[in-house]
Amino acid sequence: MAVGKRASSSRPGRGEIRWGVRKQSTAVAVGVVAVALLLGGVVLLILLQASLARSSDAAAQQKALDVVAEMEDMDVADARAYIVDTAHAGQFVQVLDTAGYVLASSDPEVANAPLSAQRPGPGQTMTQDVSSLPSIGDTDDYHIVTVGARTGTLSYTVVVAQASQIQADTLSTVAWFMLGATPLLLVTVAASVWLLVGRSLRQVERIRGQVARINAERLDGRVDVPPTNDEIQALALTMNTMLDRLQASDSEQRRFVSDASHELRSPLATLRAGIEIAAADPTGAMWLQMKDVLAEETSRMSFLVEDLLTLAKANDGGPKVEQKDVDLDDVLDQEIRRLRSTSRNQITVELVPARIRGDAHRLAQVLRNVLDNADRHALSRVAVNLHTAGDRVVITVDNDGDPIPEADRERIFERFVRLDGSRSREGGGSGLGLAIAAGIVAAHHGSIRPTDGPAGYCRFEMAFPLPEPTQTAEPVDVIPRESRRHGVQGSGRR
Repeated sequence: MAVGKRASSSRPGRGEIRWGVRKQSTAVAVGVVAVALLLGGVVLLILLQASLARSSDAAAQQKALDVVAEMEDMDVADARAYIVDTAHAGQFVQVLDTAGYVLASSDPEVANAPLSAQRPGPGQTMTQDVSSLPSIGDTDDYHIVTVGARTGTLSYTVVVAQASQIQADTLSTVAWFMLGATPLLLVTVAASVWLLVGRSLRQVERIRGQVARINAERLDGRVDVPPTNDEIQALALTMNTMLDRLQASDSEQRRFVSDASHELRSPLATLRAGIEIAAADPTGAMWLQMKDVLAEETSRMSFLVEDLLTLAKANDGGPKVEQKDVDLDDVLDQEIRRLRSTSRNQITVELVPARIRGDAHRLAQVLRNVLDNADRHALSRVAVNLHTAGDRVVITVDNDGDPIPEADRERIFERFVRLDGSRSREGGGSGLGLAIAAGIVAAHHGSIRPTDGPAGYCRFEMAFPLPEPTQTAEPVDVIPRESRRHGVQGSGRR
């Protein structure tokens, strides 16, 4: 049985662009301008019609009042002469008596029959709109104003009929002008937006092309920054900043992989050689000789992998730390006791009680790394001090070794950094301890920095913020812990 072909999807492909920014911007601009012109034209015509109607009504009323004034100052005969002299096309004027007879008119065509049946009283004004004047056979629209007047004992009615055709012609002329000018204006807007957006997109396309040519093997490329002082320039600067970060991250990753491989190669080589040698001895005596070496290399590699995992967590948004009350002096005292059990240097300690918010296990890891580093590079003495200064808890760890040069005081917190031959892997360091310590201290909103001790020795200073006082008072010891002052242990050098 034949299998029918699957209907092709109507969706555009991944690389297909049906409506680009240029077309969309032009279409939106033309649409917005067209709607604005339509609404504006309608409003303009409505306002113009209202204005013309008010103007026509005002002109008719003024004409009627002028005729009334002439009648009051002179007589009907003089008013008749005034009406004839001031007559103009599109306007008819009549003076009627109380019986509706035409006493005076501006045109012979309207001298026989009244133009309106309205008869306002003296001083009153009435208006009406009619579609034709049957008395003279005119089918145009007219606006009629009638005003009542009294001269002596006689009453009169002044009728002024103002043609509305002028208004209609004016509105028609304006409407046709707008209708003819709108397409020209829309074409002008479309061309302007098309050229302006195209000019801007050429800069974006150039940036896109330059970024597309940058790959993992060529991260040193940068995009050109146009001197336009606009969003395109800001985009180019942002792209270059992003490329700088990518290049730095790539270099750091490559260096990290290289250093980690180098560090793991030595214990792996030792383990492999030891296993081969032990396997070649059928008596098993060589295994007994090599087991301590292999165990030491295994432990060393385990610590190194642990440090690498800690650093990986530090890079992934920082190490996760608990937020609990921690007696920092107790944690430091415990790490000093551990150090004293293995060190042959003189260790002096001065501690005061201090409580902070943090993770006791992570803080112990920091203190252990810093203390081991100080013990490893000391000549004969290590001094530890914990005190409070304002809103901070400060820990200083001094050793009588050479101080760290100022040029290297930031670099020592990088991975696998050893500043001289004494800081070798045979000395016990992997080059990761201080990098781990810096990440954990930062996660506790603290700081760590190397500096010079009072006697010119090497000093590491760590500072942690004290917790803010809370509304609810926590129970405290009635008798505070006394400051601990530990004596000196050992005097020999390593």
